[in-house]
Amino acid sequence: MDDIIDINQVKKMLQDFADARDWGKYHNPKNLAMSLTCEAAELLEIFKWHTEAEATAAKHDATLKEQTEHELADILMNLIRVADLMDINLSQAVIKKNEINNQRYPADKVRGSAKKYTEYSKAGS
Repeated sequence: MDDIIDINQVKKMLQDFADARDWGKYHNPKNLAMSLTCEAAELLEIFKWHTEAEATAAKHDATLKEQTEHELADILMNLIRVADLMDINLSQAVIKKNEINNQRYPADKVRGSAKKYTEYSKAGS
């Protein structure tokens, strides 16, 4: 299976799913953002008590991999739904944000460091 996602197809699938259940009244950016946060917390819960080595090896555990797959799908579906309701083109948003990150985190300055971009700008002030 390809890693290519047709976001417009997913948008329609999610809209149809919500419409069939009369959930449109609940699907607004605030509620979906809260749902997105809850799903992200469920992803975190999978790895909560794992060591770094156990978390890295989790891809070889069928149960953990399936749980992770389900939570990632929930996160992505909520994300796409929010973007759809807000008329945000996710492809353009990702490209734009990557350009911003390239400016904030120039490779020659930040290589090997996990500091936030504001820490680099303070050092250069």
